[in-house]
Amino acid sequence: MALNWTMLSPNRSPVPLPNEMTITNIDSGAELSLTIPATAPTGNSSAGGSGGSRKLKALGKIWLTDQRLIFAADAGASFESLSVPLYAVLSTKFEQPTFGANYLAFEIKPSDGGGLSDGTKAELRFKDRAMFEFVSLLEKTRERAIYMKRQAAEDDDLPTYTSPAESSSAYQSLSMGAPVDNPPGYNA
Repeated sequence: MALNWTMLSPNRSPVPLPNEMTITNIDSGAELSLTIPATAPTGNSSAGGSGGSRKLKALGKIWLTDQRLIFAADAGASFESLSVPLYAVLSTKFEQPTFGANYLAFEIKPSDGGGLSDGTKAELRFKDRAMFEFVSLLEKTRERAIYMKRQAAEDDDLPTYTSPAESSSAYQSLSMGAPVDNPPGYNA
């Protein structure tokens, strides 16, 4: 089962999206725990009931690209992969417990048909390396992805401009830098 699906190559690395650049990757020892809350049944559902919340955990590899955070589980895990667009990481929190390893807790906005539901939470731990550097890279990359998405949305909302017609009466013609048509009530 793939959550918020990602395409994996035969060597179990993610197939990049167009113009996607890998920032960093963790080749082994990444542990991802997911808590997927129960969803309300739909009117056409034949399963009945809410299905209850699910807790999934897997060891595997992590990739951070300029567009998404990708997890590919080792063979035999309860899920195959998880792909989260960076703008869909709603909140992050770097946890430093007194007893136990540091970890990153984050909430995910689900994609349609991705197998997740609203309120999905994840925890990411590394078995054999420090977490702080990765969290720092993730935050910077996530900020940039959100900024770029907002810029693209703003650019789509801008009106298109055309050059004015030469004979338009809305524009004054200039003669040696001074307007030929003076404003009303202007005495030279």
